[in-house]
Amino acid sequence: MSTDQSTALTTTPATRHDGWTVARQSLFLRELAASHSVKRAAKAAGMSRQSAYGLRARLKGEPFDLAWTAALRCRFDALAEAAMDRALNGVEVPHFYKGELVGTSRRYDERLTVALLAMRERFRGPHRFRSHPAAAFDAEDFGPLLARVESGPETWREEIRAERAAEYAEEEGEDEGDAEEAGAEETDGGAARAVSVWRAY
Repeated sequence: MSTDQSTALTTTPATRHDGWTVARQSLFLRELAASHSVKRAAKAAGMSRQSAYGLRARLKGEPFDLAWTAALRCRFDALAEAAMDRALNGVEVPHFYKGELVGTSRRYDERLTVALLAMRERFRGPHRFRSHPAAAFDAEDFGPLLARVESGPETWREEIRAERAAEYAEEEGEDEGDAEEAGAEETDGGAARAVSVWRAY
């Protein structure tokens, strides 16, 4: 599990010309995780399947895209588990003779499991540098990624810019405080020199 994302930056969402508001993106992702159907998720959000894929293409590598992948993994892991059970324990096959059950046997299909597990690797997101905001999320972190889509800037670049702006403002505040302190020390030093000059007389 990744680190806590409760401190994610929040911004006022801009008006989208394509109709994909933050609320619709959130609804789409929630339905996608529940149904594993892009068509059904888009319909629930009041949008078309084509526009959903278009949005994902425009936001490739961004929070919405990663949350989409995580939503698919939510159901894929359950499917892989069921396939593994079938591969390990087989499927019971009944045998009939003249309409009567005369016995059963177990059929195994390991190729199904191998194929599914190989496909699972396709859902892993691209490797990110540790300094990149996306590196804080795992491929399975649907909940945190959904929260990031709902509360954070639409792109990682916007988040990085906002963080740098906040750091710059903080540094500026520290510099002003240092300057004021230096000025106070200079004033105190001047007063001390004045007293020493007066005593010399």
